[in-house]
Amino acid sequence: MSRTLANAMSSGRVAHAFLFTGVRGVGKTTSARLLAKCLNCVGADAASTQPAITPCNVCAPCREITGGHDLDVQEIDGASYNGVDEVRRLQDGMTFRPARDRHKIYIVDEVHMLSSAAWNAFLKTLEEPPPHVKFIFATTEVHKVPVTILSRCQRYDFKLITTQSIASRLESVLASENIAAEPAAVQILAREAAGSMRDAMSLLDQVIAFSGPKVTVDDVTHVLGVADRRVLHDLATALVDGDAPACISIVDRVSRDGFDLPHMARDILWHLRGLVVAKVCAKRSDGPTLKDLLDLADAETADLSALAERSDADDLSRLFQGFSRSFDDISRSSQPRFALEMALIRLARRPPLLPLDDLLLRIGDLERRLGAPPPGSGGGGGGTRAARRSTPEDASGAMVPATLHDPRRGRAQAVAVDAIPSIPSPSLVAADAVAPEIPSSDGLVGHEGAPISDTPATHQGEVSWRAILDLVRSENMALASTLEHAAVLQLGPERLVVAFDPSDSFLARRATDSQAMAILSRSARSYFGVATKVDITQASPQTAQLPTVASVDALRQAAEVAKARAAVEAHPVVKEVVRVFGASLREVRLPSIEG
Repeated sequence: MSRTLANAMSSGRVAHAFLFTGVRGVGKTTSARLLAKCLNCVGADAASTQPAITPCNVCAPCREITGGHDLDVQEIDGASYNGVDEVRRLQDGMTFRPARDRHKIYIVDEVHMLSSAAWNAFLKTLEEPPPHVKFIFATTEVHKVPVTILSRCQRYDFKLITTQSIASRLESVLASENIAAEPAAVQILAREAAGSMRDAMSLLDQVIAFSGPKVTVDDVTHVLGVADRRVLHDLATALVDGDAPACISIVDRVSRDGFDLPHMARDILWHLRGLVVAKVCAKRSDGPTLKDLLDLADAETADLSALAERSDADDLSRLFQGFSRSFDDISRSSQPRFALEMALIRLARRPPLLPLDDLLLRIGDLERRLGAPPPGSGGGGGGTRAARRSTPEDASGAMVPATLHDPRRGRAQAVAVDAIPSIPSPSLVAADAVAPEIPSSDGLVGHEGAPISDTPATHQGEVSWRAILDLVRSENMALASTLEHAAVLQLGPERLVVAFDPSDSFLARRATDSQAMAILSRSARSYFGVATKVDITQASPQTAQLPTVASVDALRQAAEVAKARAAVEAHPVVKEVVRVFGASLREVRLPSIEG
């Protein structure tokens, strides 16, 4: 802002209206007075005809503006001077030349308080003001200023003043007043000012009135009702170390001292944020320094860095997130002490973070203790949708029958797990080792429903069909899922015949689409190496019970669940939990296994 205004004055391009906006106590009105002095300064010799970038503070305009009694610089309170009649009287005086100064300047403080009629009266004047008139508006609520006014002003946004800048200014004031002060006490005052220099001066006056010629940390914390940095650091250390009793002890101490606990919760949140920043930015070589990011004194920055150094970044971030979720509850609670204590206890008793490798090792150990083979094992390989598992056994070693549900038959059937045929991996079967038969539960069935043969190589036929489905899946996944519900009536290099259950007319229509037939034909030809005739039909009553890939996979999955459930129910820990708590095993889930 200083650079922009200085360049404007040196080039003679000074705007006719300025708008200074920002939070309270950051110097808006003071800057307006300084700008008025720059515009009207005539120099120590009273001979200058141009605005001065640095006012001399010697000439009559500078002295009178500093004293607040210059006739050509008027300060107006927008809260009390907000009517249209006042604005019109102001406009009547603008037509007259300045009594002495170079410009007639109107400083309007809290300009957002003007009424709508007053703003409307200002519009024309702001658009075409007399050349000797300048306006400087100041406001803390710029959103209340009409857009038509904003477009006619040069806007300057005042930022918050840093804590260290405020502390430096407070030390200067204390030195000029011959008042001794502890550095930590000054830091607390600067922190509580929250970026406002005026608030810092007000707090300093209050503390001096209480403490007298020496300002101490105890005086500041007692007068303001806030915790000093050491209390916050001790509390953060207790949280990092998981020391819940220490957290309760600290809260009890500050509560007895009459501190504002919601305010303290805000400071705790700020301190935890500082720990995270100190951890992640400790080794940064470029950009702002850690002291600038934390906006703390050197000693406080060193304390934060030391605590962050012996902590984990993820754990510190978890502390901040957990406390930020509780902050609103603490602020709104009718019993803030209890809410603060429970939040601190919950965070101090947080479970430790475990590396992912440790969790995987624990899962693997649990699988071994339950007797379940690791994924991908199971002897002769696995199919496309399920993996082969060993037969579940009870404690005596006998086979455990499982009640399985066949979705194609719509009824449950009691079968032994080893009654479900295994599915060799297609990658282990040579392309020319093709068996054209697919087994059913009652034998092998041909295209017309007549038995073909009773070959022992029926598993290879299933492998061939699954291999063709894999080729289809590489082109169209949805079509492959549809064909998994089809029963194979004939499979060979010359001809492939599949059938859908009559109740699955939707699936049959999808599979007999011209594009679907072309994909299936290409896949069969790619597998067999010759042109294969492909037919899709509906199953006859005699062939309606033929197994499909979907039904076989469902039976095998159910068998695996039954085996796992039996193993879990037989586990000593589970038995003890059921006995002690009267619990029941609700569900056993298996990881999804893809071949």
